[in-house]
Amino acid sequence: MITIRAKRSLSGRLVRRGVAATAMAAALLGSVLLPGTAGANPRISSTSDADTTAELTFLRLSGPSRTIVSTADGTWVATFTDGARTVALAGRSRTFREPAVSATVTHGMWVRLLTTPFDGTVDLAWLNQARIDSSPDVLATALEYVAGAPLVTGATGTRSSGDASYGPLQSDGTRQEGSDWNDYQQVVHTYGTQVDQPEPDQVGALDCSGYIRMVLGRRLGLPMSLDPNGTHLPRRAVSMASSAPGVITIPNQGTQVTDFRQLLPGDLVLFDAATDDGTSIDHVGMYLGRDDGGRYRFLSSRKSADGPTMGDVRGRSVLDGSGLYAASFRAVRRI
Repeated sequence: MITIRAKRSLSGRLVRRGVAATAMAAALLGSVLLPGTAGANPRISSTSDADTTAELTFLRLSGPSRTIVSTADGTWVATFTDGARTVALAGRSRTFREPAVSATVTHGMWVRLLTTPFDGTVDLAWLNQARIDSSPDVLATALEYVAGAPLVTGATGTRSSGDASYGPLQSDGTRQEGSDWNDYQQVVHTYGTQVDQPEPDQVGALDCSGYIRMVLGRRLGLPMSLDPNGTHLPRRAVSMASSAPGVITIPNQGTQVTDFRQLLPGDLVLFDAATDDGTSIDHVGMYLGRDDGGRYRFLSSRKSADGPTMGDVRGRSVLDGSGLYAASFRAVRRI
């Protein structure tokens, strides 16, 4: 027996069905690419709108615990994951691209943040609004920092988005680590009693975890901290793996992840890519979706690419195969 809880809808009707009647929804999980709505990012093209008037069904699944929302005919609408704030939504199909990168990613899934972690109760008012929201979502916001992205500033001249570097160039030809979102923007930020001053030479720069914090924290409002506390988005990739909001959907077993069935766009993908720090997680990115070659493509900020990219500079940005990042892919967190 399936127990379904849903908050009152502002529009439309709620339909409750069992497992047999929602078999089609159960198939639309994990790495299957599903529909979203359009944003204003110039690196994204989109077609077709979502139908927000259809009756809805709800299916509870485990591994991870989640609720699949579908229309009465089995068309997937959304996935809510217990303990996570990110929600995958169906709507308008988009193509993600980056200048000078031949691969593109086309799918119809959008990713938005709940105000609190999902507790098993679907808020239909929130869902109805999210399905018609045309503002940039998590994925569109992430594309606003890749190579060629236009500089956007606020009223005071502070950088909001635009092509980001990884960090200052050092004498040995490598890029310096340590550029967080407030270094990119050159603003002072206080975390409780800790005051974080921006580094002047890191203006416009984001390292791998700084990039994730810029997108999910600064831009989309997820609480942040410098030190890990289990509820806020911490500063380092290793801490995002062990102590961060959301849930681990693929745990770190110390070996290459090769099962992508529970992977959804917007998930944090975690790597042990460096050779000088033992087996610690040392790199973080965001899963974008299957590309036009069928590969599982992600975004991350890298030294070798000098900033955020979905491209293949000195290592393919794909999770499958035998390349550097595929071989070092260790875990997944859904925020």
